[in-house]
Amino acid sequence: MVLLASTLAIVACGSTTENGDDRLVITVSILPQQYFVQALAGDLVSVNVMVEPGANPATYEPRGSQMRALANSGGYVSIGVPFEDAWLDRISAANPEMFIIDSNEGIDRRTFPNGIVDPHIWLSPRRVEMQAQTIAQALIDLDPEHSDEYRARLEEFREEVEILDRQIRDLLAPYAGGAFVVSHPSWGYFAEDYALEMVPIEVGGQEPSAAEVADLVTFAQSHQIKVVFAQPEFSTQAAEIVAEEIGGDVVLIDPLAEDWAANLLEVGRTLAEVLSDDLN
Repeated sequence: MVLLASTLAIVACGSTTENGDDRLVITVSILPQQYFVQALAGDLVSVNVMVEPGANPATYEPRGSQMRALANSGGYVSIGVPFEDAWLDRISAANPEMFIIDSNEGIDRRTFPNGIVDPHIWLSPRRVEMQAQTIAQALIDLDPEHSDEYRARLEEFREEVEILDRQIRDLLAPYAGGAFVVSHPSWGYFAEDYALEMVPIEVGGQEPSAAEVADLVTFAQSHQIKVVFAQPEFSTQAAEIVAEEIGGDVVLIDPLAEDWAANLLEVGRTLAEVLSDDLN
């Protein structure tokens, strides 16, 4: 424990931005994690994001300048998105003193039909509370001088998440058991939290066969589904095909939006509106 504390102190003290800013630098994989870190740390830290806005976290390759910037980072918050499978070892090797923070710690995770673990835990407010606890503790370990501030911010963030959860639950409670169709299976944890059924077009990470599309169209028609949700970072071609077959529309919802809370509430409102229309 003494050795760990000493190491973390060295990392924290040695982490500065290239422009001389002496704040603790934290690097994250995706934009929603930036929201979490900033909520927990405010101006106490500087946050770098690896997957840039609009990029696909399944296939993203960090730029050379991003890898070099890791030399200034005191901590890296991982979340399990696919690009980390190929890059996390190299990210760690770019700065061996950087503390790797596994935000999946202690969280129950879903698996897709092909056995791959679903990484989209940031779309479940209940799981975000657990992630926040892990991140806050890492910030305290890296920067014990401001531990009281991190703890206070953690409690404030928990209250924010609980309010958000209640708002979404109130919006979607009338539609418990309802189903919605998505092109990419990002929203499974969200659906689980709010008693909905996510029906993905992708099968095991692959585009569906003609027979699978036909089955999906039959399902959508039998449930009066008229909207197919797609993700901005992925191709909408399959969603457009299904939407055309059911005489419906494609609506974009973004699981990677920078303003995590506002985005999740807006998705809840959109789903409530769509599910209400499906029932009428």
